[in-house]
Amino acid sequence: MALTQIDHVNDQMGECIDNCLEAAQACEWCADECAGEGEEMARCLRLCRDVADLTTLHARFMARNSNYSTQLAEACAAACEECAEECEQHDEKHCQVCADVLRECAESCREMMST
Repeated sequence: MALTQIDHVNDQMGECIDNCLEAAQACEWCADECAGEGEEMARCLRLCRDVADLTTLHARFMARNSNYSTQLAEACAAACEECAEECEQHDEKHCQVCADVLRECAESCREMMST
């Protein structure tokens, strides 16, 4: 749960921070699992690593009230959607869980951008 003591973090931003951090965890898990599954999972692994980095960066930018948070939210949402599409193509549990988490993260990033 995002810190409620940070004055500039409203409920919507707090939810986005939480979703970004959850997405990073899911992506790290998925990437690790994909690493042991052969070359056909290479794209999934790379996208998951990119999203894990983007989502943690975005969460940190929101916490510090960065002027670049909105632009990063757009990149984060796009990367989450692309990675979710890739994960959905695989039957592995980690990919399916990751895709669900990423869809939620992308939605909260887009909502945060609109405020």
